[in-house]
Amino acid sequence: MIIVDRTLARLAAEDDPIRVGMIGAGFMGHGIALQLLRYVQGMKLVAISNRHPERAERAYRACGVESLRSVATPAELEQAIDAGVPAVTDDPRVVCRAGSVDVVLEVTGDIGFGAEVAVDAIDNGKHFVTMSAELDGTVGPILNRRAERAGVVFTQSDGDQPGVLMNLYRFVRGIGVSPVLCGNIKGFHDPHRNPTTQKPFADKVGESPEMITSFTDGTKISFEQATVANATQMGVACRGMLGPEVPAGTPVEEAPHWYPEGMLEGPRGIVDYVVGAVPAPGVFVLGRMEDPVQQHYLKVYKLGKGPVYVFYRPYHLCHFEAHNAVVRATVFGDSTLASRNGPSVEVVATAKVDLEPGDRLDGPGGYKTYGQCEAAAVVVNEGLLVMGISDQARVIRRVAKDKVITRRDVELPGGRMVDQLRAEQDRVFGGAAQGEPEAARHSSRSRAS
Repeated sequence: MIIVDRTLARLAAEDDPIRVGMIGAGFMGHGIALQLLRYVQGMKLVAISNRHPERAERAYRACGVESLRSVATPAELEQAIDAGVPAVTDDPRVVCRAGSVDVVLEVTGDIGFGAEVAVDAIDNGKHFVTMSAELDGTVGPILNRRAERAGVVFTQSDGDQPGVLMNLYRFVRGIGVSPVLCGNIKGFHDPHRNPTTQKPFADKVGESPEMITSFTDGTKISFEQATVANATQMGVACRGMLGPEVPAGTPVEEAPHWYPEGMLEGPRGIVDYVVGAVPAPGVFVLGRMEDPVQQHYLKVYKLGKGPVYVFYRPYHLCHFEAHNAVVRATVFGDSTLASRNGPSVEVVATAKVDLEPGDRLDGPGGYKTYGQCEAAAVVVNEGLLVMGISDQARVIRRVAKDKVITRRDVELPGGRMVDQLRAEQDRVFGGAAQGEPEAARHSSRSRAS
């Protein structure tokens, strides 16, 4: 972001850095630690919380930090920050509740855990940046509502595809072109992949097999595109999105030809993805301009004859760009990507294998299910199970392979924060409450003004 660099330089010159507490020290957490500690001025990674604190220690030490302090309370963390000593802890509440922390950056990828951390951070007046499209795609609207009421920002991170796509959407709209499709470019898609099939590749790149499975089986991109839809109030063309597969190496500039005539004319627009196009793994926005004079200028500028034009970015740099979201939230009060209204698109759990009564679902990137985008209204009308609360649900009715799971097909575990948030979100925004009895869903349904 053009103004972020100067803002960070100013904060560094004034010795007033943004104090970041990070939750998670996995693959992405290590990358962010490296970026913040070595390459970003005007910002300090004051603490890392991880279930196994030795991984947090390794993230710091890999960046050359020798002096560390283990802390167990918010007061101890505040003392470490005052002393200029980075801290590690196994308790995320320490980070969320320490007064000296400005913003919490969550990079765990665990929906249930992320929901608990988000609520704690927001309730304690902390801006909250997440790299989890899964969290945002499940309870993002209600978390954003809670953050607004608390006077803080809830947002997805910059650098990952949803944030980059939202930046591009805002750019296109800002120059007077009407976005009609927000697209994501994939290199491979097979909904029946599982952690066993993906382990060799996961080991090669240093990621978990479950995360790589979520990439390949379509769950990850479904959550990513659902959050973009919810932030823009776009829709989907069909369950699972269209997902055209084109010959490998097909330029993304050909995107207007991939969609049926008339689909790119509506005022609302859709989210979608493509397999095989280049540049991968980039993002693109199709924008419509009807003004013949502006069409002439765009043709001169080599964007084609229109009226639908392709705008794209050929890369997304995840941890390299995460700090942009931190600055935008803490200094400018700006969300990189957040849903300010109820969901327009949900991610529904779909059987990866035949499911029998007594089976336990294993969430995103597992052996039992994969996620697909679906219109939120259809989810309500058909009582479908959203993917984000499916983990550890017990199957009570047989579900055939590749069938979408309904709420009546499973029993959810009790006492989870994510279920409470989901029920609140559905009451506020008018959805069918996931996790409540059928009668309660009908009686508690409401519409936010």
